Amino acid sequence: MSIVLLYPAVGALAGVLAGLLGIGGGLVIVPMLTFAFSVQGFAHEHILHMALGTSLASILFTSVSSLLSHHRRGAVIWPVVLKITPGILFGTFTGAWVASMLSTNFLKGFFGIFLFYAATQMLLGVKPKPSREIPGATGIFGVGTVIGVFSSLVGIGGGTLSVPFLIWCNTRIHSAIGTSAAIGFPIAFAGTLGYITSGLGLSSLPPMTLGYVNLGALAGIAAASVVTAPLGARLAHSLPIDKLKRVFALLLYLVGSRMILSVFF
Repeated sequence: MSIVLLYPAVGALAGVLAGLLGIGGGLVIVPMLTFAFSVQGFAHEHILHMALGTSLASILFTSVSSLLSHHRRGAVIWPVVLKITPGILFGTFTGAWVASMLSTNFLKGFFGIFLFYAATQMLLGVKPKPSREIPGATGIFGVGTVIGVFSSLVGIGGGTLSVPFLIWCNTRIHSAIGTSAAIGFPIAFAGTLGYITSGLGLSSLPPMTLGYVNLGALAGIAAASVVTAPLGARLAHSLPIDKLKRVFALLLYLVGSRMILSVFF
């Protein structure tokens, strides 16, 4: 598959996952963009930063398409989205600036370990205590900050963290997925802004790049993901999510292993 066709293919898969599991698709986009940018011979020290920045920028489009589909099904808890957004914006923008100062190899290792965490969390499916509920203003700001920081460091829409958190607070699974899709937009907005501003003025970045966001890759991914995200949202309300998560978890273990090995070989 040529690089030109790779970007829409990645976007199509990311869109389905965004709607289906409430994740921004970054768990798929970042490894594939890392591979694509390497093949194109981009400067090694900027490859993962561009993958992260471009992934978050693509989630701007994916999250809107996905959240609208979930909203039409009444699966987005908007008061929770509004309460968690300030912490999300602060954490994600800060995390993007921190990531810009870290090496590509460090970020690869961090991303690989995060994939192991995400896969394990999906497989375990730990159930919450019945008494747990959404925390107050201070608690939700802290949770949003943590989700934002980690999301920007690994280029995701935050669903890998926000879905478990919402379920832990006794939100039903479909509402957790829909609300997570909505939370993905402020994560993508702040993260994209952070990666653009932290990458401006670097002469070693390739053409068609705005800061750490590669516009060519973004166009291909966004165009396809917007089309497929509603499909994922429809599937989320008709397919056995637990079984799908197990399959996806195995994929994450494989991708995480490859990402960590690439640091050493």
